Amino acid sequence: MKDPRFAEHLAIFVDVVRGGSFSSAARRRSVSPSSIVRQIDGLEQSLGVPLLVRSTRALSLTDAGQHLFERAQRLLNDLADTQAEVSAMGGAIAGVLRIACLPTFGKRYVVPALKELFTEYPELKIELDLTERLADPVLDRLDAVIRIGELRDSALIATKLAPQTRLLVASPSYLEHAGTPKTTDEIPGHRVLDKLHGTDLLGWAHILGYPTKTLGTSAEVFRCDDFEALRQAALAGFGIAFLPTWVVGPDIRAGLLTRLPLSGEAWNSRDMGVYLLRALAQPSAKLQAFITGLRNYIGTPPIWEP
Repeated sequence: MKDPRFAEHLAIFVDVVRGGSFSSAARRRSVSPSSIVRQIDGLEQSLGVPLLVRSTRALSLTDAGQHLFERAQRLLNDLADTQAEVSAMGGAIAGVLRIACLPTFGKRYVVPALKELFTEYPELKIELDLTERLADPVLDRLDAVIRIGELRDSALIATKLAPQTRLLVASPSYLEHAGTPKTTDEIPGHRVLDKLHGTDLLGWAHILGYPTKTLGTSAEVFRCDDFEALRQAALAGFGIAFLPTWVVGPDIRAGLLTRLPLSGEAWNSRDMGVYLLRALAQPSAKLQAFITGLRNYIGTPPIWEP
């Protein structure tokens, strides 16, 4: 007997495999884990083969499950592309728009921009994935992702939302205690803040000529993956931070952080920005409305510039 909800169950199966558990898929869909289990059971029964090997520690795919997962991702991506393309033809600004971006940027700028968007388009719904990982519109079935920094070569289509400027900053209390560096050569004598994981994610090498970990543990006093936490550490006087203006610009204006324009901020000569990346050549009407709304909220020059 054919499963009339095969496409729906297929999407749930993909969510389970990508998330590695029934509970992760349940959180993504705002349902109970038992509901996800029942639907996977139904999918296995309709196909007549087991798809997952279940244990108390983890899930693994059977051969049939691996084959279905590979095919399902392509099918669901094609289905999402088709839906977006057809919606764009009709100009409908409705339905679910799926976006991913850094948590701090999303909370500060994307969420406030949605207020006006929801007022103008009440049929529009947004799923905002706040993540530090490099989300992919194709693999993650997203309408678009917001990436910040240097734009690397990619098959994705980019729309620049704003330029990015990075600044050396420290709290007045830190500078009063440790002194104010006059040149970038004096930075190694100070305490510094950096991103956790990866290699030089904040780009300290653009200033020092090498990553901060070369300075040693006595200098690199605080590392964290979250931009908001790095900002708070700078405000608390932990040391010197190297952060974009969309994180610390308002604090500089308020006098809570001091800008250190060493070497004329030569590192800002690099072409960096805030970009929205999509896979489809023709953006849907709802995505275009989102881009316009976010650009209007950010403004020119951006509202975060000090």
